[in-house]
Amino acid sequence: MSEISASPFKILVIDDDRIIQLVLKQTLQAQGYEVILASNGPEGLEKAYQHHPALIISDWQMDEMDGLEVCRKIKSEPSLSTTFFILLTSRKAVEDRVEGLDTGADDFLSKPIEANELKARVRAGLRLYQTNQELQKLAQDLQTQKQLLETELDEAADYVKSILPQPLSGLININSRFLPSSQLGGDCFDYYWLDDDNLMIYLLDVSGHGLAAALPSISIHNLLRSRSLTHASLYNPSEVFQSLNKAFQMDKQNNQYFTIWYGVFNRITSQLTYASAGHPPALLLAPTTNSSLQIQQLLTQNLPIGIYTENQYYNDVCEIKSGSKLYVFSDGVYEIEKPDGNMWHLENFIKLLTEIHQQVTDLDSILEAIKNVTNSQIFNDDRSLLEISFRH
Repeated sequence: MSEISASPFKILVIDDDRIIQLVLKQTLQAQGYEVILASNGPEGLEKAYQHHPALIISDWQMDEMDGLEVCRKIKSEPSLSTTFFILLTSRKAVEDRVEGLDTGADDFLSKPIEANELKARVRAGLRLYQTNQELQKLAQDLQTQKQLLETELDEAADYVKSILPQPLSGLININSRFLPSSQLGGDCFDYYWLDDDNLMIYLLDVSGHGLAAALPSISIHNLLRSRSLTHASLYNPSEVFQSLNKAFQMDKQNNQYFTIWYGVFNRITSQLTYASAGHPPALLLAPTTNSSLQIQQLLTQNLPIGIYTENQYYNDVCEIKSGSKLYVFSDGVYEIEKPDGNMWHLENFIKLLTEIHQQVTDLDSILEAIKNVTNSQIFNDDRSLLEISFRH
């Protein structure tokens, strides 16, 4: 804390006794303070608003407006609320002191005035005032930094959204929703045609939230988009996982790992080759001959990326019927704590999809149905959801 310099501080003295005014002024000016005088409460308020003193010494007992009322008005004014306020009084009763403190007074000075006590109380009051001023400046600086950080996070969030794919239409329609729990999250996804016949789809979820989770997800996205993954064919999910696992070991990634679901659909064979690494299963909803609905969980038992160096990954294959829908999502879509403390799980999400599949035609309706059935409007995890409709 910096030492107090007397010269900058203004002190307002409010007293209807001219002799006390002069005594206080002479004593305080000798200490290097700038002293402003007022002879009553209303004049004191006017000069307080005009000069914004660091410290006010006000007599308690005055006509027209007493010191308590002056104190109350001073402390209710935001621009003066940190001004140190000393009540000058001859009252000794504890209840009087309590009343003064409750009104907002910071200290008391007893009559008759003793010069050394006056100087000491003023020095103490100014130290507290200066501390409050420095804390206010620090709070303002922190607020400014917070606003700058929020602006940068908003810009980063806009960038993340800009690299996510646009809806896909044609024989295969893909729609998506990306809902981070804050400005930034660890979810990321992509889909595009590797060639005329093969469509690649993936969704990943980096552990954690915020910028620390968003940066690795962007890196992985850019790596896959560039098609420069070492020793891996983007047509082969397990090879992609092997290369990602070597490149993103958690001991070199701030102890972060990620889960991922990755699939490649061949429109000629109508086959989907897929793999998952610690990720929730994709859900394939396929029509049957008797107009019912078959739900298949597309999952391979592989560990998340980055946990073990020598981990092995495996593919699986399934046939996709025309008219089927595939849902790929992060666990934030279904791991929801309801207001009663119970968790909503994957089984509940599957049941919901089954019940509303014939009525719901868009992802927003699905997300709204989740909110309604869980009675939760606030989600603590990132949520990403892809819907792939096959009309091949």
